Amino acid sequence: MAARNKARKRAFQILFEADQRGAAVPTVLADWIRHSRSDDRQPPVNEYTMQLTEGYADHADRIDELIATYAVGWSLDRMPVVDRNILRLSAYELIWEDETPDAVVIDEAVQLAKEFSTDDSPAFVNGLLGRLKELKPSLRREG
Repeated sequence: MAARNKARKRAFQILFEADQRGAAVPTVLADWIRHSRSDDRQPPVNEYTMQLTEGYADHADRIDELIATYAVGWSLDRMPVVDRNILRLSAYELIWEDETPDAVVIDEAVQLAKEFSTDDSPAFVNGLLGRLKELKPSLRREG
C-alpha cells in the first residue's frame, strides 16, 4: 500500500474517531501521535496524515457547508458517519491540496467507501466529489 494511501486511511480514521467521540480533530490527532510514540505496535502518524487532518480542521465549517449544499437529499446528520468523514477528508484534499490530482483524490475516496461503508456509498461519494470537482474553482472561498 502506497504511503499516501496509508496516510489518507489514517486521516479518515482520525476524522471518524473525532466525529464518533464528539471531539475536535486536532485533539484526536494529538492522541494518535502520543499513542504512536508510547506504543511500538502503533505505526507513526506521518506528515501527510497530519497535513490532511489539520487541513480539514482549518476548513471544517466550509467543507461541511459544501457537503450539505451538494449532497442532494442528505443532511450531514442523516448521512452515514463513514461517508460523511470520507467526504470531509476528500473534499479538503480535492479543493485545497493542489499537488494531488483530482482523479486520484476521487478514486481513493471511492476505495475507502468500498472498504468501510455500504454498497451504495462508492457511487454516492463518487457523485458528490465529481460535482465538487466541477465547481472547484469557485469553492475555495471561505463561506
